[in-house]
Amino acid sequence: MRIREIQFNDNSQIESIIKSIFRELQLPLTGTVYEDVETTQMFESYQEEKAVYFVVVDEGEVKGGSGIKVLDPKDASICELQKMYLSHEIRGKGYSKQLLEICLDAAKSMGYKQCYLETLSELKTAQKLYKQYGFEYLETSMGNTGHSSCGVRMIKTL
Repeated sequence: MRIREIQFNDNSQIESIIKSIFRELQLPLTGTVYEDVETTQMFESYQEEKAVYFVVVDEGEVKGGSGIKVLDPKDASICELQKMYLSHEIRGKGYSKQLLEICLDAAKSMGYKQCYLETLSELKTAQKLYKQYGFEYLETSMGNTGHSSCGVRMIKTL
């Protein structure tokens, strides 16, 4: 397995992984990335400046991914960790940590000062990982992500 930047041909695979996880874990579909237009166009969505999306690939098959992008264009110092999802066959094998480290390193190299994220309250393992990496809980949301069902918000100083 290896981790690399997303390519155009990865779009359908990463969309399928993200949407299947929502169904598998019976997560809310409304007010989440499940409904995001960019979930169907991941490669295109991360072509802007100071944005990158990484995928975990095994023998040409995408198994998961995560990315960073500016949270609010009015404040280019804060990025958002976005769409960290792994297929069930690679969960618990350290790929979330690797993706998180790669994303945080990329964020620092792009000049971001803070990294924000939103997640679902049901995703306890993800929250535990984020806390291990220094993310702290926030009471209110930042930016305009449109993810009203994501009741957990966290931030980390880079």
